[in-house]
Amino acid sequence: MTARCQACGGPIESGGGGPGRVASYCSQACRQRAYRERRRPVGAPARELVSDIGERLGRLRLEPGLVFHADVEALSARFAQLRRLARQARQEQQDPARPVAATEAVAEATEEATEEDTDFVTSSGVTNSGEDAFTALVEGHRRELRVHCYRLLGSYDEAEDLTQEAFLRAWRARETMEGVDNARAWLYKIATNLCLDFLRRHNRRPAPYDPVPGMDSGSGPPPPRLPWLQPFPDDQLPEMPAVQHEPDERAVAGETLELVFLTAIQHLPPRQRAAVILRDVAGWSAQETADLLDCSLASANSAVQRGRSGLRQALPGRREDWSADPPGAEDLALLRRYLDAAARADIDAMIELVREDAVLTMPPNPFWFTTRDALFGFVRPNLDPASPMFAGHWRHLPVHANGQLAVAGYLRRPGTSVFRAQLIDVLRVEEGRIAEITTFEPHLFAAFGLPMTL
Repeated sequence: MTARCQACGGPIESGGGGPGRVASYCSQACRQRAYRERRRPVGAPARELVSDIGERLGRLRLEPGLVFHADVEALSARFAQLRRLARQARQEQQDPARPVAATEAVAEATEEATEEDTDFVTSSGVTNSGEDAFTALVEGHRRELRVHCYRLLGSYDEAEDLTQEAFLRAWRARETMEGVDNARAWLYKIATNLCLDFLRRHNRRPAPYDPVPGMDSGSGPPPPRLPWLQPFPDDQLPEMPAVQHEPDERAVAGETLELVFLTAIQHLPPRQRAAVILRDVAGWSAQETADLLDCSLASANSAVQRGRSGLRQALPGRREDWSADPPGAEDLALLRRYLDAAARADIDAMIELVREDAVLTMPPNPFWFTTRDALFGFVRPNLDPASPMFAGHWRHLPVHANGQLAVAGYLRRPGTSVFRAQLIDVLRVEEGRIAEITTFEPHLFAAFGLPMTL
């Protein structure tokens, strides 16, 4: 009687099982496929999405209408991801003979096969079983790890991707959790190593902007250029008390999401960057930082000290020269005047709200300006209806990004009736005026819970 493959049902050639063994699969690919189906973390990404959707539904506000629409638009993106997972699950069930990707097969072939979920200890010390405990672990640390990855990388998209990859690796290694005393440190180590590996593969050191032919960028020195830089929505920050820092660490403790800090820390080599963030931002002790970086205590302390020194040099001027406090009443009043002037296309009123040495950058675009005159020399023709370069009419919504003032801009081009997502401006204020504007593309409107059209 011809043996049949347990994966695809096809015939198995004689002798395929080796001496003294009966073969169960017709090929190594079928063996790996069967192993993948046994070990697949069924429902783990989907359950995380369902949990997130449920949380967003619980926060849904029906009034005002604009906010309700924005919240529903944000939900639609999460439902789209859930539909993709559902389609993938359906396709895999309908086509179990689907070829296995080479990288997936290699990764799975290195793991020991087991069909039982293993109990493991969560960060709270409570022992639970399998997927429920893993889901609780993910929900408890997802926001914190995403912010950690964002500080290391400066990119929201890449932080999101590597956070998901960290949890995927944690899932695959969940059997080792029995011997882990601190689940939070274990996850930090996985995420930090992923980020360091990413930074080693990519040249992510800021360089000065190059002159743009035919464009007056102002008389100031070119600012550092970070094409990968993206804003971070404040409503995705973890809800936890601030870490208590030693006096010599306070220089970098309070402003760790502001764009000026992120720009400065991107100048550091990856290992120094990680050491400073782990020690001074995430609040790990010196020994814990060394353990997370898999190095000696002396090596970790050296990396922290060198990183702190490099960070002070990269920051613009003395720390006392610019405010790191959250936006106050005066800042919010400034933002309202700025939005009102922009809505009326009152360029003169906008100029009064901006410092003479203001800097504007537009990552990933190569455009930059280092004086108010140069900035508005570029902006004025786009706002003036009488100009042949008139871009259209604007509407702005206030948003919260990186602990700073920010606005989302929608543009209605001439001859159209819809305001479409155009940009997110993150503003830095000094002495009651706007000192820096970082303009981002509308790619992350959904992450901010904003609709793409008004």
